[in-house]
Amino acid sequence: MEITRRDLIKVSATITVLGTLGRASVAAHDPLPSWNDGPSKEAILDFIHDTTDKSSSKFVPAEERFATFDQDGTLWVEHPIYSQVMFAFERVFVLAPQHPEWKTTEPFKSVLADDKEAMAKFTLRDLEEILFATHTGMTVESFQTIATDWTAKAKDQRWKRPYTDLVYQPMIEVLRYFREKEFKTYIVTGGGQDFVRSYAERVYGVPPQNVIGSALDLHYEYDKEGQGVLMRPPKLLLNNNLSGKPEDIYLFLGRHPKAVFGNSTGDQQMEEFTQAGGGATLMMMVLHDDAQREYAYGPARGLPDTKVGTFTQALYDEAKSKGWNVISMKNDWKRVFAFEQ
Repeated sequence: MEITRRDLIKVSATITVLGTLGRASVAAHDPLPSWNDGPSKEAILDFIHDTTDKSSSKFVPAEERFATFDQDGTLWVEHPIYSQVMFAFERVFVLAPQHPEWKTTEPFKSVLADDKEAMAKFTLRDLEEILFATHTGMTVESFQTIATDWTAKAKDQRWKRPYTDLVYQPMIEVLRYFREKEFKTYIVTGGGQDFVRSYAERVYGVPPQNVIGSALDLHYEYDKEGQGVLMRPPKLLLNNNLSGKPEDIYLFLGRHPKAVFGNSTGDQQMEEFTQAGGGATLMMMVLHDDAQREYAYGPARGLPDTKVGTFTQALYDEAKSKGWNVISMKNDWKRVFAFEQ
């Protein structure tokens, strides 16, 4: 049968239309629409494909699919100060009438005087004293009520929005995508476990039992009516930061995660622990390099140094040498927050 020039034109037109429809279909079903095309997005898509395709040599059974996410600086804004620290400072004002001695006693004196210069110099011991004073001496239910009420009302000073609005839309998409592919998603945070549990399901879709964080000891006792209650004494049980993260991941999960997302030196050991599990793994680190849409800090790659969410050059070099993926907030994210136009 002779193929005419007209036939070739028809075939060419059909291929063009099908190609356009195919690209449109892919775009319409993009699971990560807030990500720019590039190595970071490609790494996530490739990892999900490889670990969920039964024909892949990197296939991971659903019961072994675990992904861990740091919170502060990875899932939501951590600058200029962690939201839980702001919560603790505000609790100092609420509780001050019951503690007149705080007016002349540090570190409470500086908080009540709103002495930002002094508060910037607080040591870890100072912060622990404030946290113990504001987070303990109550039942677990009472603390949950207080924390939930605060996150519903408190607003960030820069954006004038609730802290729970300042979650990174690209990371919300990652959480959803992983769950769609039968990954169990866990928040592994240096922040307070019960504080994060008070909003994690509403904000991230992560249930309370999937939050691993720094935790106070618990004491079971009886109230005046003889009802058993769990009290929060001023004693730290878990310090879920640095090496504490892989230790607590194993304590709670009994296995290595397959994917991990972090942003600072506090997540370094969690990244290493994930990679050490072998097989198909995905290690991601968020680099805050967008001063216009959020904040820029490191000091990796010459960015400003900071005590909050420190990402050192040494950590950056380790990430690059070990094949971890460094996410550039400036280049990899089309938008940072859901409320952006």
